[in-house]
Amino acid sequence: MSSEETFSENRDLQRQVQSLSSRNAKLAQLLKQSRDQLKDLHAQVDALGEPASTYGIYLSGSNRGREAEVFTSGRQMRLLVSPNIEPGTLEPGALVRLGEGSVVVEACGFSDTGTLATLIEKVGTDRAIVADQLGNESLVHLTHPMRANSRAGDTVLIDAKAGFAVERVDKTEVAQLSLEQIPDITYEDIGGLGPQIETIKDSVELPFSHPDLYKKYDLQPPKGLLLYGPPGCGKTLIAKAVANSLSQRIGDGGKAYFLNVKGPELLNKFVGETERRIRLIFERARELAGDGRPVIIFFDEMESIFRTRGSGVSSDMETTVVPQLLTEIDGVEGISNVIVIGATNREELIDPAILRPGRLDIKVRVDRPGREESADIFSRHLTEAVPHSGSIEELIDAGVGALFAPRPYVRLEMIDGSSEVLNYSEFVSGAMIANIVDRAKKLAIKDHIAGISEDGLSADHLRAAVVAEQNESEDLPNTASPDEWSRIAGRQGKRVVSVEVVG
Repeated sequence: MSSEETFSENRDLQRQVQSLSSRNAKLAQLLKQSRDQLKDLHAQVDALGEPASTYGIYLSGSNRGREAEVFTSGRQMRLLVSPNIEPGTLEPGALVRLGEGSVVVEACGFSDTGTLATLIEKVGTDRAIVADQLGNESLVHLTHPMRANSRAGDTVLIDAKAGFAVERVDKTEVAQLSLEQIPDITYEDIGGLGPQIETIKDSVELPFSHPDLYKKYDLQPPKGLLLYGPPGCGKTLIAKAVANSLSQRIGDGGKAYFLNVKGPELLNKFVGETERRIRLIFERARELAGDGRPVIIFFDEMESIFRTRGSGVSSDMETTVVPQLLTEIDGVEGISNVIVIGATNREELIDPAILRPGRLDIKVRVDRPGREESADIFSRHLTEAVPHSGSIEELIDAGVGALFAPRPYVRLEMIDGSSEVLNYSEFVSGAMIANIVDRAKKLAIKDHIAGISEDGLSADHLRAAVVAEQNESEDLPNTASPDEWSRIAGRQGKRVVSVEVVG
C-alpha cells in the first residue's frame, strides 16, 4: 500500500470519528433533556398528589414575621409563615394561600367580592362602625388603603366573618346625589329678577361679606331660603348663581360648595333609607364647612318629599322624613356657613314646620315676568354675536310685543257665576322666552339653508316662534281639575268650577 493510499484512509477514518463524536454529543444532549423532562413530569405527578390549598384572611403577624394570625375555615388560627415570603408583603385583611401543614405560602392580595355595607362612623384611625341593608351594625377593622380615603356614608366591601373592610365601592349614593362643584351661572345670566336677586344678596351673602358686623350686632345669619313660584321662572338658576357669587366673594383662592340634591332621587322603598340619605347629606355639608367655606344645600322640587305630614294617600312617609330634615336644620345652629335653599312650584304642599322662621327664614317668590322683565330676559339670549337682521332693540320689542299681544287662552267659570278670560301673556316664563328664541334661531337657519334669506334672525322669526309656542300650549291645560286653576291663575279666594280652553 502506497503512502498516498494510507494518508487517504486515515483522513476518512478521522472524518468518521468526528461525525461519530458529533452524533454522540447530540445524543447526550437529548438524553439530558429527556431526563429533565422526565424529572418535571415526576414533579407534576407529585404535585397532583398533594392536598388542595386552602385560603384565609391574614389578620396580624408575630415573632418577627415567622408566625401569622389567620382566619380560615370559620376559625382564627396561628400558623407558620414560609421563609419564601418576603417580609412586608402580608397586609392585614388580605387573602393568603395555605400550603401543606397549613403553612402560609403565598400572599394573594385583597378580595374583590363580598358583602356591601355602609360606613357609619370611624372609631379611631383603624376601625369603623358599618351597617348592612337591614341596619345591623358591626365593628370592623380598616385595611391600610381604607384608613385615608374612607368617610361616613361610603359604601364599603367587608368580610363580616374576618371583621375587615377592604375596599371603598363607588355606588349611586349621596356622592352622586350631590354636586360639589361650583356652577358657572352668575347673576348677570339671569334676567327679569332684579328685586329677588337683591333680596337674596342681602339675606345670604351679607353674612359672609361682613361677618364682623353681624357679630357686632349679635345677628345670626339665616339658616335657609325658600324660592317658590311658577315653573320655569329661574328658581334653580338663582340658587346656582348664589353659590357662584359666594365663591367669588371669598377672595382667598377658596371656593363655596354647592350640594345639588334632587328631591325624587332621595326616595327609597326601604324604611328609613330616605332619612339616612338626608342625614348623610348634612354630615357631608358639615364636613365641607369645617374649613370655613360656605356650603349650600339645594333641594330642588322640595315638595316631592317634604309634604305636609298626614297628607299621604298610600303611606305617611312624610311623618319620618320631615322630622329628619327639621332635626338636621336645627342641628346646623353651630355651623354658620351652611345654608339650605329649597325650590318649589307647589309651596302649599310643603309642611308648615319647615317654613317657619328659624328654619327656612326667607321666602322669595319668583313670579312670572312682565313686559319689562321679559325684555330683560330676551336681552340675555339675543346678543350681537347671533346673526340678526335689524337692531337687537327692534328684535326684543318685536318679541315682547308678540308675547304680550291680547290672545285668549282659557275661560274660568267662578262659583259665584262670574267668568274670567285669561290670555297667553299671563303664563309667560323665562323658560318659555328662552325656548321662543331657540325656535326663532331654528327658523332663521331653515331660511338660510333654503336660500330664502341669509340676513339672520329677524322680527318675523320671533313673531312666528311666539305663535308656535302658544299653539303648542293649547292642549296642555288640565281642565279636569278646576280648583287647581285658582292657584295657577293667582286668583286665591275664588273657587273655579269649570275651565274651557278658548285659544
